[in-house]
Amino acid sequence: MKEIKVVGGGLAGSEAAYYLATRGYKVKLYDIKPNAFTPAHKDANYGELVCSNSLKSNDVYGNACGLLKEEMRILGSMVISVADQTKVPAGNALAVDREAFAKKITENLRGTGNIEFISEDVGEVDLSDDVIIATGPLTTDKLSAFIADITGDGFWFYDAVAPIVAGDSIDFSEAFVSDRYGETGKGDYVNCPIDKDGYLAFYRELISAKRAELHEFEDVKVFEGCMPVEVMAARGEDTLRFGPLKPAGLTDPRTGKWPYACMQLRKEDEGGERYNLVGFQTNLTFGEQKRVFSMFPALKNAEFLRYGVMHRNSYINSPKVLNSDFSMKEHPTVFFAGQITGVEGYVESTASGLVAAINMDRKLSGKDVLSLDPTTVIGALSCYVATPTADFQPMNANFGILSPIGVKTKNKAEKKKMLAERALDNIRTIKETL
Repeated sequence: MKEIKVVGGGLAGSEAAYYLATRGYKVKLYDIKPNAFTPAHKDANYGELVCSNSLKSNDVYGNACGLLKEEMRILGSMVISVADQTKVPAGNALAVDREAFAKKITENLRGTGNIEFISEDVGEVDLSDDVIIATGPLTTDKLSAFIADITGDGFWFYDAVAPIVAGDSIDFSEAFVSDRYGETGKGDYVNCPIDKDGYLAFYRELISAKRAELHEFEDVKVFEGCMPVEVMAARGEDTLRFGPLKPAGLTDPRTGKWPYACMQLRKEDEGGERYNLVGFQTNLTFGEQKRVFSMFPALKNAEFLRYGVMHRNSYINSPKVLNSDFSMKEHPTVFFAGQITGVEGYVESTASGLVAAINMDRKLSGKDVLSLDPTTVIGALSCYVATPTADFQPMNANFGILSPIGVKTKNKAEKKKMLAERALDNIRTIKETL
């Protein structure tokens, strides 16, 4: 039985390990858990979610991440299947119960019978072995040094995590349950309005609040998709009102009008025991988070179950060292997967793990690697990490990286639908070849 090493038990590593183990390979899955944890991880199970419990939109025809998830369902993604099984209400988004999600992924991995679980801080890998490096953005120092050595270029940026509050500490007399513009009618979000005077006071306190110190680097770079709310606010007084505090479409039943600004809270679990402050990734000190965020009337007595933190995320210069199948150009059976490759987001990371595993299997079976092009989201991301660019930056799933449809239309919704239909047709054809 052929042996494959997978380094990292996050989403990408779990997806890759499961795919290969269910195809008869002996997999050695390396992770520092449960003997040690990164600053952002706490759950001993594999596939732990950190920044959010949301895997973004489930809208297949109007959102690229929703389309990507459907492509992965067709290709047999274990992680997306588990997400569907452990989902909690979140409007059009696919949000999950974090604990149930990680537990089920771990059960699936153990259930294959072909995976050996090794808790070890891997310092290097043998480049002649069959390996998938899926250590994630929080790769340990020893392995980071090794990766920097074999890739030649190392990049980094900072990522921020939003706070979580106890559901029973929210003052619902100062909040209302509604989805934006009544999109779903299910009321999966708790909306916390604030008037103009309250908002301006909150804004002043937010931009002057004390931030936690970052010791590793002086020149802090922040990925736009997880920008700390205080950094965003510093761009201008009304920036948040067009971002995470956007009131549009949220009619306060007490006034019959949209509020001046509005924070949204999203369930972290089915029972509503925990709520995430949507878009409020932050690097404020814990005391300042409680003081400033509690200025919203609905949160004046909020109990913070988890405070926001910032942590280092690392990624490699993939176009320089990787092929579009996620293998190294100089070492064809050494693959990278996950956010370390420069795909940004839970679903995107998982997709890269699936592509890496599929192509590892094909190479070891003497088959041609899977031919993916930008007509699908999974293909577009694969091509993105291998396409030379002067300033390589992390990329989320989006319709902009897909090949043009070739049909002129001014209707954006219709254009997205055509792109999605083409992508799904192509993915079904690809599935048949597997």
